[in-house]
Amino acid sequence: MEKAKLEIMVGFFVLIGILCLGYLSIKLGKLELVGGDVYEVDAQFNTASGLKSGSAVEIAGVEVGRVRGITLSGDRAMVKLAVNNTVKLYTDTIASIKTRGIIGEKFLALSPGGGGDPLKPGETIRDTESGLDLEELVSQYVHGKVN
Repeated sequence: MEKAKLEIMVGFFVLIGILCLGYLSIKLGKLELVGGDVYEVDAQFNTASGLKSGSAVEIAGVEVGRVRGITLSGDRAMVKLAVNNTVKLYTDTIASIKTRGIIGEKFLALSPGGGGDPLKPGETIRDTESGLDLEELVSQYVHGKVN
């Protein structure tokens, strides 16, 4: 009888540990189980090199969303952004791919503007700036093609 009681207690604590581990994984990984309070907009770039799904979307250094996905549209990269509903973007918003530090991770920086009409979910940000490709710059320097 004592052995069965001990096994039930151990099983209970293992179950609690697994639930805590799952909760921490979701919170620290910044995953969303449900859609969340976000709306999606698109941005087209000449190159989205280094940018990944799940990368941060920031305004003035504050995270306001995540990159949902990157696809090819014609010869350009179409980036789908999930932005918090509390953030209002306008048609004159500028999206730029930036790098943290010299060789850090890539993220998407938004300059929200404010002079145009509000962007509706599913619309596209027209003004974009692709990130610098460090390998390409070094290659140009090595081969003497720097302007």
